[in-house]
Parts: sequence; structure tokens; C-alpha cells
Amino acid sequence: MPPIFRKATRAELDTMLEWAAREGWNPGLDDATPFFAADPDGYWVAEDEGRIAAAISIVRYGEDYAFLGFYMAHPDFRGQGIGHGLWQKALAETTSATVGLDGVVAQQENYRKSGFAYAHANFRYGGEVSCSEPPSSELVEVSPVHIPSIIEYDRRFSPGQRDAFLKEWLRPLSSRNSVALIRNAEILGYGTIRTCREGHKIGPLFADTETNADLIFRKLVTVAGGGQIFLDIPEPNAAARALCDRYNLKPVFETARMYRGPAPDLPLSQIYGITTFELG
Repeated sequence: MPPIFRKATRAELDTMLEWAAREGWNPGLDDATPFFAADPDGYWVAEDEGRIAAAISIVRYGEDYAFLGFYMAHPDFRGQGIGHGLWQKALAETTSATVGLDGVVAQQENYRKSGFAYAHANFRYGGEVSCSEPPSSELVEVSPVHIPSIIEYDRRFSPGQRDAFLKEWLRPLSSRNSVALIRNAEILGYGTIRTCREGHKIGPLFADTETNADLIFRKLVTVAGGGQIFLDIPEPNAAARALCDRYNLKPVFETARMYRGPAPDLPLSQIYGITTFELG
């Protein structure tokens, strides 16, 4: 019998995250709830004789933009065309004018065959970080009262509204904390740090200036207690590369940001950390 292509359940998203961990993508310990809140219909699996054979996500942010991730096949089902069939099914059903992805470099040509065009490189930097907490009363740990203002600030950095995702992502947990820089009641930047299978990952890290990004970065690191830190940056942002250099973070992984459809005009110079490679 041919495989069944269908939407994934919430429990199957947990399975997808376990697969991602096995592939070395180092997901956060509590990613599933905000990921699923972003778009409960955005996750797909291929089922073959009762087993999950492949997975993909195409998470929609509003009517015109979606982001593709979690494209994987279980090792037992690779080389059989099941993953590619799921890819074609999920893409055929999205109505978004633009679909983005962060793909491994080796797959760029395959993505081009499906209509994706290269925009720029992204790099994951990582390393042991120890720094002092910045003495600024303008840096605050995000609480529910701040979330509406941060959601409004965030809209300049995303091609589509992601309110549902952020309401969960910004909810304080023991494994995930967010910090905002607020001056005269205005958000000038914010970031999130979360515990991952290995170390901590910062994302997003958005700021109006390099100085503000540095302040938020240091605050996030001290909130987490230092240690192994990972930060995913857009390669065109030279100030983000300089931040990584200052704290002795080294490149460990590269992806290609690609778009099918009109590429959004994002303020890359203010993006010091991408939210996640899975959801953009």
C-alpha cells in the first residue's frame, strides 16, 4: 500500500522533535507547545503501514507567508521517495504567496528544483560564554504585561504575524526566559534564551543597535548562568558576527535561507539572532 500523507497530531510533533534531536539539530526542551500554537495545521507526516516514515512542517504566519522545516525521513524509510512525496503534498496544499526555509547547504539544488531561490547564508555560532550582567535598569525580564508591546515590535522582523507563537514563546518557563530593553516605554530590542538538549540557544535576538544587542545578549547569558551558548545569525549582519567574535563563539553549522515566491525585505542589520531554523 502507498504511504498516507496527513496532518500530524500534537503528540507526533513530539516525535518530530525527537527526530530533530537525533539529527543533531539540538531543539529546545520545551519547543513543542509554542511550535504547535504557531499553526496546529502546519505539521505533516507520512504514515507507512502504521509507522511514521517522514515528516515536514509548513507553518503559516497569516495569509501570505509560511515557513518550511522539519523535513526528515526515518532512517528505515530513506531512499524510497516517501519524504519527497510528502514534500510535494504539503507544498501543493499551501496557499501562501511566499514560503521560506533554512536548508542545509547540500540540499540547495533540490530546493531550487521546487522553486526556492537563495537569499543569504545563516550561521550557527556556539561556544562557552561567561560574562558579567550589564548594569541597566532598562533591561527587564519579560512578563505577561510586556507581551503585547513585544508582539508589536516583532512585526518588523517577520513577514507575517506570529502572535499565537509569541504568546507561548514569551511565556516564562524554567527552561525559557525572555529579556526586553525598554526605554521611555518603548521596546528597543528583545531576546529569548532556552535550554536545549545541549547548552542554551538564544533566539530571537532583535535590537535597534549593536550596543543594545550586546546588552540583551549579556543579560540573557547571565539569566541562563552562562555555559555553552548557541546563536543563529544571518551572515549579512556584520555586527552580529562581531558580537559572536567578542564572546568567542565559533561557527558550527550553516544553512541557506531560501524563498519560494517574493522574498521579504527584512531588516537583517537588526536581526542578531534568528528565532529558530525550524520556524524562521
